[in-house]
Amino acid sequence: QVQLVESGGGLVRPGGSLRLSCAASGRTFSSYAMAWFRQAPGKEREFQAAITWSGTITTYANSVRGRFAISRDNAKNTVYLQMNALKPEDTAVYYCAAGPTAQKSWGGYNYWGQGTQVTVSS
Repeated sequence: QVQLVESGGGLVRPGGSLRLSCAASGRTFSSYAMAWFRQAPGKEREFQAAITWSGTITTYANSVRGRFAISRDNAKNTVYLQMNALKPEDTAVYYCAAGPTAQKSWGGYNYWGQGTQVTVSS
């Protein structure tokens, strides 16, 4: 069992940066792949980035590649999403998820956090 708690969301101007954190409980965190998804009002949950349990392989959505960076610290049971060059269309609730493999499908993840709001606006 893994419990996930996101933090770091907020209001930022276009072009700005935010770093989201996702703290996990449980001693098995390092055995899970982790991912970030987002969901804007009226839209489906959308994959953003994923990272393998070891942190050696990362995958990104085309829309955020080069702007967002996912990383993890297994000693701290935490996964991060560094978001740079933010755009208004990045506004959404951001969720972290844990699952057996790093993949783009939300159905492949067993555990989800409650989400953190990111708003990009001038």
